[in-house]
Order: sequence, then structure tokens, then C-alpha cells
Amino acid sequence: MTATRHCPRPAVAAFLRRSAPRTLRGRLSLVALTTAALLMLVLTVAFNAVAQHRLRHQADDELRTRAAAVATTVDTSGSTVRVLETSHDALLDTNVWIYSGDRLLEGPPNAGRLTRVADALAGRGGRRCVTADVDGPLRLCSQPVSGDGGGATVVTALDLSPYRSSAGTLLLGSLALDAVMLACTYALTRLAVGRALRPVRTMTDQATQWSAVASGERFGRTRHPAELARLGTSLDALLDRIRTLLRHERQLTGELSHELRTPLSRIIAELDWWRARPRTAAQTHATHEVIAEAARSMRTICDTLLDDAREGAPSAPGTADVLATLRRLTQGPGLPPHLTVTADGPPLEAGVPPALLERIVSPLLANACRYAHGEVALRVHRSPDGVRIEVTDDGPGVPPAFAGQLFEPGRRAEPGDGHGGAGLGLPLARRLARSAGGEVTYDPGHAPGARFVVTLPAG
Repeated sequence: MTATRHCPRPAVAAFLRRSAPRTLRGRLSLVALTTAALLMLVLTVAFNAVAQHRLRHQADDELRTRAAAVATTVDTSGSTVRVLETSHDALLDTNVWIYSGDRLLEGPPNAGRLTRVADALAGRGGRRCVTADVDGPLRLCSQPVSGDGGGATVVTALDLSPYRSSAGTLLLGSLALDAVMLACTYALTRLAVGRALRPVRTMTDQATQWSAVASGERFGRTRHPAELARLGTSLDALLDRIRTLLRHERQLTGELSHELRTPLSRIIAELDWWRARPRTAAQTHATHEVIAEAARSMRTICDTLLDDAREGAPSAPGTADVLATLRRLTQGPGLPPHLTVTADGPPLEAGVPPALLERIVSPLLANACRYAHGEVALRVHRSPDGVRIEVTDDGPGVPPAFAGQLFEPGRRAEPGDGHGGAGLGLPLARRLARSAGGEVTYDPGHAPGARFVVTLPAG
């Protein structure tokens, strides 16, 4: 039994993958080189075929010219065919055979096998040419000579070695020229592709740099070739998206720190108060309850803001008892003594979860308590749009020149007024209200103090 060994195709495929160029420049150069090689191969074969045909045609013309010259020495006017003697018989008789019918009248001495080829060619009659390999490549052509004394045939032979040598020289020359052309094609292709891809490399480096520093530079501001216009547009869109994500990330970080500051301050204050002196078991339990409530508030804040930060995520469904939520929000230390919560009409429900309602109202209440001289009021009533919550204080109010910038992140009317804050509370309240289908506005007609109005859909 014999075993047949086959070349493993996966190994060949793996080798081809490893040997393939890794860069786009190398691949394009390889494609151009392969295409040029195939084209040059076709052109070389066609050129050499035409050259060989042309050389054979020249050899046949020379043979017929010699046969015509020899035919002038053949006399066919009489009853028999006679060969006339001329002064150039030695030249004319070289590789020449003269036949009368099938009978050889004259031929070169010691021709041997070549004479048999000439006999066969003369016996076939007419004008014919054949190639024979007798002590070298030879071309033989027959030329009939007509006359009254009967027909005669002249056969001439020619050595094809010079012609084949010329054909070989042409083939070598064309192959050498092909090699030079392929080398030039590969080099020029790599150079051209490298220059063509240079803007792409530059754009890639710029995109990497701009995305790292959140730069406002864009490719659309620079003129590029038409082929790179779509690439520049795509990169601009990608950079804008990265910049938006970075801005959202900074905004979310600022909002989390802003919202977590109050419960964290309560935890620190309770711990400082508890460690100041020995406490009873009841006082320690009360401290633990305050810390636990602040921790739950921090978790609720994180969950609410993270859920809202998810792109395209709608607000979680739910309803909240507005009055109960506001009263729970106003229970805690640090609030002004004159803080009132009133409701007009029957109990109202908003179409948002209680945690989200707290996060919307909490920044407004914190601002009112921060700037109020002593009185803060929360009023709830029904409106045509749903539920309306008004947060009012008797503080200095908002400067008219700053009213248009109230809800811009990081903006404060008077940063050096001695009150803490990063200018993120009001933008956060408005963003959360809008995510639930509501709105937060400032009432510039209220005086003295400031009034902010929250509108939410009814539950």
C-alpha cells in the first residue's frame, strides 16, 4: 500500500497571509506590480510572436528571390528542360535543387537528407515552404517554372540560425526591458501611493491629538482633496462625538459632586458631633439613623443621575405625591426657620418618580436657602400643563443682566459673594425636568427676591 502525500492547503494559505504586505502602501504596490507584470507578459508574447512571423516572412522572401533568380537559368522552351550555365553558377547552386517533374536535374553535392526533403517538397508541386531540422534549422521553398517543354520546379534552402538568433536576442531584450519597467513601476507606485496617503497619515495624527485634548480644531476648516473630503467629515463627526462625551462626563462628574455635597456634609457633621463628647445610646442611634438616611440619599442621587446620563434613556416611569416629597425634602438641618410648604387644592401627583422630583427641586431649594434673608416658600398647585411648583425666597434676587445665563453650567452671578456653589444646580434641575417632559424657568417679574417655577406632567 502506498500513501499519497498532499500539500496542506491551510499551511499554504497561512504562508500567503504571512507573506502578504501589512501596509496599504505595500498592497497597492503589489497589485500594481502584478497588473503591470501580466500586461507586460501579454505584450512580450505578442511582440515576439509578431517578430518571429516577420523574420520567417523575410526568410521566405529571400528564398523566393533566389528561386526567381535560379529560374532564369532554366530553359523550358524546348521539348526538354535544360539548365543554362551562367557566370554565377557557384552562388546560384548553393542549396538549390532544380527538378523536371519528379526528376532531379541539379542539386548541391552531399546534401543527403536535405535532398530528400527537397524531393518531397518538389513532388507536392506549387509554391510551398517548409521548415526542416537537418544539421540545424533550415527553411525550404519551392518555385514552379512553367514552359512549353514541360514544368520545372526550383527548390531553395536557407539557414534559419541567424534569424532565430535575432529572435532570441529580441526575446532577451524584451525580458530585460520588462524587468526594468516592472522595477520602475513598483518604485513609482510606492512613491505615488506614499505621497497620496501622506494626508491620511497627517489627518490620523491630528485626530489623535485633537481627541486627546478635546480641541475645537476640525478637518472641515482645511481644504483637502475630494477623495479625502468624506474621511474628513467622518473624522469631524467622530471628534464632535468624543468632545460631546467628554463634556457629558465632566458635566456628570460636576453634578454628582454638587448633589453629593449636602448628604456628605450631613454625615461629616453628625460624626463630628458624635465624637465631640460621649453620647447616650439613644443619641448614638439617632446619629446612625441620620448617617444611614444620608447614605441612602447619596445612593438615590447616584442612581438618578446615572440613569439620566445614559444616552437616550427615558426617565423611569412612576408617580410622586408632590406635597409629601417636598415635606420630606425640607426636613433636615441647615434650613431657614421660616420655610413653608403649601398646596392649593386636593393632593397632587406628578408623573415622575419621587427620587427624580427630589433631584429637580433640591438645587432650587438649596439656592433659595443659600440666598434668602429668612423666608423660603414652596407652593404647589395644578396648572394647565400638569403640576406647578414655585420656589420663592426673599433674598437679593437675580441681577437682570445675568438672567439670561442662569441655566448655563458653571456660571454664577457673583462668584465672590461668599456663598459656595459651582453653578451646576440650576442647569441640572432644568435638564432633569426636561428629561421628564417638564421645565424649570425663572420668573423675572417677581420682587423682592427670586422665584423659580417647576412644571411637570401630572401623574
